[in-house]
Amino acid sequence: MSTAHPARSRYQYVPPTAGAANPSSRCDGTAPSSFALPSDIGGPLTYSSPDTPGMPPVSPYTAWDFLPDGWTIRDDASGCLGHNQGAGRTIVAVPPDSALPFRPVTQLEHARLGYITPQMRRVADREPHLTAEQVRDEVAAGRMIIPANRIHLGYRLDPMCIGRAGKTKINANLGASPVSSNVNEEIEKLNWSVRWGADTAMDLSTGGDLDACREAIIKHSTVPIGTVPMYSMIIGRKLEELTYDIILATLEHQAQQGVDYFTIHAGTLLEHLPLVKDRLIGIVSRGGSLLAKWMLIHNKQNPMYDLWDSICELCRKYDVSFSIGDGLRPGGLADATDEAQLAELDVLGELTEKAWRHGVQVMIEGPGHIPFDQIEYNMKIERSLCHGAPFYVLGPLVTDVFPGYDHITSCIGATAAAYHGAAMLCYVTPKEHLGLPKLDDVKQGCIAYKIAAHAADVALGIPGTRDWDDELTKARAALNWEKHFDLSFDPDTARAFHDEDLDVDTDFCAMCGHDWCSVRISKEIQEFASGKDSEYAWEKPKVSEALTDEQKRILQQRGVLSPEEIHRLASKTRAAVTVAGSEPKAPVCHSDYVENAEAARQVQEEVLTEES
Repeated sequence: MSTAHPARSRYQYVPPTAGAANPSSRCDGTAPSSFALPSDIGGPLTYSSPDTPGMPPVSPYTAWDFLPDGWTIRDDASGCLGHNQGAGRTIVAVPPDSALPFRPVTQLEHARLGYITPQMRRVADREPHLTAEQVRDEVAAGRMIIPANRIHLGYRLDPMCIGRAGKTKINANLGASPVSSNVNEEIEKLNWSVRWGADTAMDLSTGGDLDACREAIIKHSTVPIGTVPMYSMIIGRKLEELTYDIILATLEHQAQQGVDYFTIHAGTLLEHLPLVKDRLIGIVSRGGSLLAKWMLIHNKQNPMYDLWDSICELCRKYDVSFSIGDGLRPGGLADATDEAQLAELDVLGELTEKAWRHGVQVMIEGPGHIPFDQIEYNMKIERSLCHGAPFYVLGPLVTDVFPGYDHITSCIGATAAAYHGAAMLCYVTPKEHLGLPKLDDVKQGCIAYKIAAHAADVALGIPGTRDWDDELTKARAALNWEKHFDLSFDPDTARAFHDEDLDVDTDFCAMCGHDWCSVRISKEIQEFASGKDSEYAWEKPKVSEALTDEQKRILQQRGVLSPEEIHRLASKTRAAVTVAGSEPKAPVCHSDYVENAEAARQVQEEVLTEES
């Protein structure tokens, strides 16, 4: 006996919108807005994902709770200075009388006193959804940093921010190794990284003239530069010879050169080392492993931890931000979210509190290799233990078995990390685990991470972040190929891939051919708005321009077309459609009206050359 199915409402499912802003400035399209939480700029949940049950709670503390000794907080009824702290309350920090006249040095100190620096104004210019006052308030709360060494500001640095109230940033790693690369190559990599979207760069050189390489990069760079000073500390000496004086002298020298942020693995403690003895891959952080060995040699506590107050005082002088390193980050899925990693993260929260008392800006470094299901927890335990200090994560890689493709395995994790709270993503290139990245590896890493960062920003409902996507969608709907490519992140690759199959801008796509092109069909349905935006209208199919040198290189690298076909595309004119007797590339399309591929090609050619 059959049982009738109960009646179903056709529209019984309502998308779980939680109040986030629509990432489109004009609310274009038909989709609901972001499923993220409503923006809470000025609070701990600025651009946040809804918590899965069981996630760690938000910390009740901010940098305001860790002022220098003797400082107080004053209500500023005038509203001329200070920070809106809810319910209309405006406050400023007041140094003790013994500190007057106090001269602020760091961006954090200026923000605490209510001042808006030129760097904060520049950040607001670059983050159009934020005002300069909001930037100041986020810096004062410790949820945002502006890495801008006072020395680097005298060169070419263009100030930017790292924090969850801003758009998600990406970092590119550079650096000469003992076996490969040199200063000129690193400058070229820096330029290439910035060209493909890197917001900051880290000089991780371990070979060659480290000092000259670092100085050249800083003087040339428009983006903040970070280093791991530990590398320089042991060049030319045995690890056991490292002393407190060498540590402080090295840090002072790099700060004087203009380094904007230091990665210092001060949270890896002697008592943590037994916790890693059963890991499949031990300690994978270079700085963490070096310090672990130093501690075991001397049977003493981490010197970076012991020197933390002195290091903070030094960083304050130049406004060097901290990127407090995760020396015990997992190097494989089997070691993720283990006791060692979490014990170190708890110490990073302690170090954050101390740095804030010294007026130094802080972000926290995070893992690493994490199974996808553990990413949200990792982001939110940092938010809790480190009081909302910006989280800067490497990847994370969500699987370990794709060497050569780790820019993909990691950008999957990076998208989730940014959606759940990370403020900056450290790129991973295809050469990760395998060797020093070359220029194309840098490009692939940057693009993978721009995808992750942008996807997360749209999902979080940051105002205006989907406008770019919507513009390209309109161009695609109108079959306006020129605007389609101009709006793409990498126009050369998009154009080269298109022309590899069909080097004419048609009123249909090369994937489907004329008769099967759904976009063309939708555009022709009178009742549909699709493809009818007047700003994207174009008149007729036309032969595309000759390939640029970069587009030619892309097709040569792909190896799909013959050299003769590529030469034809790179030097074509309407009068010269063949080269050295070769036939032009003829894309095959399906047609209901012809019997075979050759006939389909002829139909297509008639359409394409009608206006020639």
